[in-house]
Amino acid sequence: MSLSSGPEKPAISLSRRGFLLGASALTIERSTISSALGLKGNRNRQRMFAYVGTDTSAIDGRANGQGIYLFEMNPSTGRLTLIKLAAETENPSWLSAHPLEPYLYAVHQIADFEGRSGSVSAYAIDRSNGDLRLLNTVSSQGAGPAHLSIDASGKYVFVANYFGGSIAVLPILPGGILGSAIYMHQDQGSVGSKKSTDAPPGSYAFSGHDAPHAHMIHSDPSNRFVLQTDLGQDRIYSYRLDDHTGKLAPAPTPFVSLPPGDGPRHFAFHPNGQWLYSIQEEASTVVFFHFDPATGSLVSQQTISTLPPGFAGTSFGSEIMLSGDGRFLYAANRLHNTIAIFSIDTNGKLIAIGETSTLGDYPSQFNIDPSGTFLYACNQRSDQITSFRIDKETGLLTFTGQYVPVGSPTCIIFTI
Repeated sequence: MSLSSGPEKPAISLSRRGFLLGASALTIERSTISSALGLKGNRNRQRMFAYVGTDTSAIDGRANGQGIYLFEMNPSTGRLTLIKLAAETENPSWLSAHPLEPYLYAVHQIADFEGRSGSVSAYAIDRSNGDLRLLNTVSSQGAGPAHLSIDASGKYVFVANYFGGSIAVLPILPGGILGSAIYMHQDQGSVGSKKSTDAPPGSYAFSGHDAPHAHMIHSDPSNRFVLQTDLGQDRIYSYRLDDHTGKLAPAPTPFVSLPPGDGPRHFAFHPNGQWLYSIQEEASTVVFFHFDPATGSLVSQQTISTLPPGFAGTSFGSEIMLSGDGRFLYAANRLHNTIAIFSIDTNGKLIAIGETSTLGDYPSQFNIDPSGTFLYACNQRSDQITSFRIDKETGLLTFTGQYVPVGSPTCIIFTI
């Protein structure tokens, strides 16, 4: 049952196509979104732009995108207006904006760059009109990169290679261009079971446990540690970041294990820097951890389903995100095609308060605009983005009435 207060919505048919092979989706927390704007000067005289990454060749079923699309966002109504195809490029499935300068970085989820690797591109943003100018492209040091992020100092790009099962650190050089990797790590060791421990009854969400699959990488709020999920190994790794060299070293507790087969995908930090929430792809669960900012270690506190009571069958968890004030958490379900909504108790534990249909098929990622007023769901298989107004008192979502056509959208980010 949906607790959103919008008009009655039509029923959505569930996709029956092939399961996930690893199309990426961003989980950055609300506090990180604010830092990812690249603000300089008076924001009142600047336009709000949104960039949408897409699949251009088949990764998960089919692909109808052509590259990175540029939209202008109306901050009052949330309406997105297409300006242009800003960059015609292959599988820019994940995007991230520099926290200090007008640069945008994109992974290319491919496996044929300089041999058997994916790649990462750097773009300069024209703040007056949102245009992108390609700066350079470098190897991601692994096949099929699914996620990238930028450290708080703006010196390093971290990239997770899903098909390659590896991570890499790329230096950001003067002018925003990327250097060759200064650190690379290949995940090694056993993988989790094919069947998820905590999946709903009747679930066939079996993808991703054939080999290590690095899925997300992001620094903690203090920028002292870098955390990385490996979906295939059912692990979240923790590394200490050397701010001077960009190299990573295993934290004293190098990883925490999730239940076999559950498949940790994305995570989000609470603004207090000591609570972390991880969404599991095959289990459709959120696990709440205590994070120690002194050691980088994680200790599990709670596991809760992102699906309604009594649900049976297959669904894939995708994105997870917190409201800027840390009071609410949102989690996306693909195939079930909903955004689950939780309130966050004073002890950090989650309380389910509702769910809202994304009014589309297979929400691979969603994002919240910098003001915290609107949530945008990238419905990958129905080729559209839907938007919802956020009630900041209750956390609930109301459909704005706008469907934005985009071929195979996988990621949306905002800049000013």
